[in-house]
Amino acid sequence: MALPPSTAVYCAHEYTEANLKFALSVDPDNEALQARAKEIATLRAAGKPTVPTTMAYELETNPFIRPRSATMRKHVGVPDDESDEQVFARIRKMKDTF
Repeated sequence: MALPPSTAVYCAHEYTEANLKFALSVDPDNEALQARAKEIATLRAAGKPTVPTTMAYELETNPFIRPRSATMRKHVGVPDDESDEQVFARIRKMKDTF
């Protein structure tokens, strides 16, 4: 999360569309995420890749690096006193069974 927002992120898979469906399930009120989902759907419909991305997009839309998001915590039922690590673990467990 300390990398500059312009840092390019190259993942080794094309799971972006599926990952966005999960992200929207835990962070449905995130407007940046909603916009990113539309953008990704358009790219995939045209047969284009969704990678690379940037840290700026990830910081706005990736629930695993947004454990401090109050709206996401509320949506998934995370108490305010849980640490960021506990939030990450809870979201990861949710993803495992999504």
